[in-house]
Amino acid sequence: MAKEAAHRVKRKRTTGELAFDILLYVFFGLFTIACIFPFYYIFINTISDNNLVATGRITLIPKGIHFENYLNVFKLDTIPKAAFISVARTVIGTAFTIIAASFPAYAFTRAEYWHRTLWYRFVVITMYFSAGVIPTFLTYRAIGIYDTFWVYILPCVVTPFNLILCKTYIESLPASLEESAEIDGAGYLVRYFRLILPLSKPILATIAVFSAVGQWNNFMDTVLYVIDKNLFTLQYVLYDYLNRANAIIEILRTDPTAMMDGVSQLLTETTVKYTICIVTVLPVLLVYPFFQRYFVKGIMIGAVKG
Repeated sequence: MAKEAAHRVKRKRTTGELAFDILLYVFFGLFTIACIFPFYYIFINTISDNNLVATGRITLIPKGIHFENYLNVFKLDTIPKAAFISVARTVIGTAFTIIAASFPAYAFTRAEYWHRTLWYRFVVITMYFSAGVIPTFLTYRAIGIYDTFWVYILPCVVTPFNLILCKTYIESLPASLEESAEIDGAGYLVRYFRLILPLSKPILATIAVFSAVGQWNNFMDTVLYVIDKNLFTLQYVLYDYLNRANAIIEILRTDPTAMMDGVSQLLTETTVKYTICIVTVLPVLLVYPFFQRYFVKGIMIGAVKG
C-alpha cells in the first residue's frame, strides 16, 4: 500500500496535463490583466502630463508624472466634508449591520426563543418585495429620518440576506461549546460576546465587506432623501462633478490657490473624470485585501446548511 501511494505521488504528469495547466495559467493571467488594466490605464492618465492625456498619447507608460490633479480636486470645498460623511456612514453603518445580523441570528438559533420560526420567516419574506420609492419616502419623513444622517444608517441595518448567512454559520458551530459555557453559568449576552462573536469572524468579515462596499458606493439615497448639502456623500458629490467636469475645470483655473506650476491651467475634462474615478474606487481597493482571507470561508460556510 505504501509503495502504491508513493508511486502515485511520484507519477510523472502527462503532456496533456502539462498543456492543460499551461492553458489555465495563460487564461487566468490574461483574465487578471484584463481586470487590472482599466484601473492602471485610468491611474497613469491621472498622473501624466495633461496635454498628452488630452491628445490620447498615454497608453502603457506614464509621461510627465505629477500629482497636481489630485491636489486640485481635493481643493474643492465639498470634497473633505463629503468624504467625512461617506467614511462615517460606512463605519457606523457597517458596525450596526454586523450587530443587527449576528445578534438576531444567534437568537433565531435558540430553540427557546418565543415563536422564532414565525419571526424568522417575517424577516426573510421582506427579501421578496419592496414598498417602492414613494411609500419609502413618506415613511422616512414620517419617522423623522428624512434629510438627516440617519437616513444612511437605519434603513440598511437589518438585511435579511446577511441575517440568513450569519444564522446558518452559527448553526454550524459545535453546540457543545455553548452548552459548556451555559453549564458554567454564562448567560446569553456573555455567550454571544465571548463565544459566538469570536468564532464568527469569517462570516462577520464577509458581511462587513458587503455592507462597507454597499455603503461606500451608494448615492441614490442622497439623491432621493437628502437635500442638505452638508450631508452629501462623496459618491454623490463625485457623481455630480462627473456631470459638471467642464465647470470644475473653470473653477480651478480661476482659483489663484490652484496655480501649481501652471498645471491647473492644463486641466481637461478627461483628467478630471479620471481623477475622480480613482478617488472613488481607491478606498475599496485598499480595504478589501484585509478581509479577503475570511471572505471565501465565510460565504461558503454561511451559505450551506448542514
